[in-house]
Amino acid sequence: MNFFAPFCIPFMVGAAVMAVALVLKYVLWIWHLPRADRKLLVSGIFTVQSIKAVGEVISESLLHRRIFKVNPLLGYMHASLAFGWFLLITVGWIETIAYLGFRYVPLQGHVFFKYFATCIAEHKPVFDFLMDLLLLIVLSGVALAWGKRLYSKAMGMRRTTKHVLGDRVALSALWFIFPARLVAESLTCAIYGGGGFLTGSISSFLAEHVSGSLLAALYEPSWWFYSSMLGIFFVALPFSRYMHIFTEIPLIFLRRYQLRPREKESSYDNFEIQACSRCGICLDPCQLQSELGINDVQSVYFLRDRRYNRLKLAVANNCLMCGRCEAKCPVGINLNSLRQNSRDTMRNIPDESRYGYLASLDRSQGEGRVGYFAGCMTLLTPRTLSAMERIFAAAGEDVWWADRNGGVCCGRPLKLSGETDSAKKMMRYNKELFYKHNITTLVTSCPICLRVFRDEYALRGIEVLHHSEYILRLMRQGRLKVDAAGGRFTYHDPCELGRGCGIYDQPRAVIEAVGELLEPKHTREDSLCCGASLANTVINDAQQLRIARSMSAEFEQTGASTVVTSCPLCKKTVARGSSLPVKDLSEVVAEHLA
Repeated sequence: MNFFAPFCIPFMVGAAVMAVALVLKYVLWIWHLPRADRKLLVSGIFTVQSIKAVGEVISESLLHRRIFKVNPLLGYMHASLAFGWFLLITVGWIETIAYLGFRYVPLQGHVFFKYFATCIAEHKPVFDFLMDLLLLIVLSGVALAWGKRLYSKAMGMRRTTKHVLGDRVALSALWFIFPARLVAESLTCAIYGGGGFLTGSISSFLAEHVSGSLLAALYEPSWWFYSSMLGIFFVALPFSRYMHIFTEIPLIFLRRYQLRPREKESSYDNFEIQACSRCGICLDPCQLQSELGINDVQSVYFLRDRRYNRLKLAVANNCLMCGRCEAKCPVGINLNSLRQNSRDTMRNIPDESRYGYLASLDRSQGEGRVGYFAGCMTLLTPRTLSAMERIFAAAGEDVWWADRNGGVCCGRPLKLSGETDSAKKMMRYNKELFYKHNITTLVTSCPICLRVFRDEYALRGIEVLHHSEYILRLMRQGRLKVDAAGGRFTYHDPCELGRGCGIYDQPRAVIEAVGELLEPKHTREDSLCCGASLANTVINDAQQLRIARSMSAEFEQTGASTVVTSCPLCKKTVARGSSLPVKDLSEVVAEHLA
């Protein structure tokens, strides 16, 4: 049997171009990985992590479990296209074997089997049914994709992504692949017979209402169109957003081997950037869009612009880095890390000497195994600092005060702005200071400080706690007693404390020890950002205030009498937009000490 016809050429050329482009990209990306990352890759291949990665590929790349969790309708749309197409290919290969046995069949013979199988007398209706069923499932996903583009609100999204020309070409080709296949196979069945419940029904209609000469005239062009759509899509795929189809698979394996984005750009970033499908799920959570109407800086556009080497500083910097989009991203892309290391490339000044004074600076006071690092923002909210003084005194804790009289920033604000080398100088000084004073526990009231202490400082032998964790520990140890006054409180989860450090329950347990806790609409992982993030250097004060007022309205709707937060920056910002009194968690505890 001859498995070639001229109409196969667009498909064959497209498949060849795609295969070469994918191999070249992946070889180059892996070749240019940092040496430490290549070691992790090699050492991880023959481990149980590879088996786990295969399971995750099935769960996420084919079934799209995370998208189902965010939006079931979108989940079905993505799964019907990805898993449905995968099954069409798999069952199609099995069908070829069922008809021809285990003999060599070129790729185009499998893809266009219905065209080449017309000369086979044997008919297997089970495969006709299965292939029609799978094609119908994929077509339902295509219909949902059309609907999402035309009216996104019906799919539970306020808006969809704006695409560049190359993406539009690939998207249009993808949308027509499966309808073209349906038409080609139905015409074939109308002329030669056969077909399942879908193609067979359409072919019966065509045979009854369309002349034989017209069917014959449309026959070859229909297969040409199907092959052309496949070819165009395959050629466009490596250079469009659909690169995610294949890139998410190696990304899952690399993550399992513990590879992550670095503070400076690396070849690994390519896997994260090109694994983005631009599904648009990250758009709606962004408060810059929902509150300020800024529609071109969201993560999906940041990744797009960085991928095509057209990223501008205004886009890189215009992000709250609150983590709301990252928490929703179905691919789990480290959006904040990529945003931060792009700023490093654009802004970092490695030869700065303005921090030379740090070597002789030590404004700390007191002695104790517990150290307290207030942080810049806590020093600017003195009620939090005085509340912590009362709590330490009530617990009988001897404390070493790292920066009570001023000191050195933790370094994270500089890192967020992209000046990583300057930040390292600050971090090195602080780390040496902590070890110099022999503390074993470091407490901070600032989630920004907490996160950098835990993630960047590598403080071996020093436990790092947020004051909410420390206060709860004191209460459970019986060292700190509070009166339950019965007040009604609502709690705001700071971005860096909640999504950044995973601390949700401890502040709530402390609040519930003194009164009633009433949750706002957006809470925990879905908590709103206050708007005054140090990561954003673009929006102005009035825009920050608009965000603060919008999120504060939710607290007022709870019926609470007081808003509680666990971040000094959030406290200042929420207080500007709220009609309710706003207090730090430490203040609430200090006011209710027994």
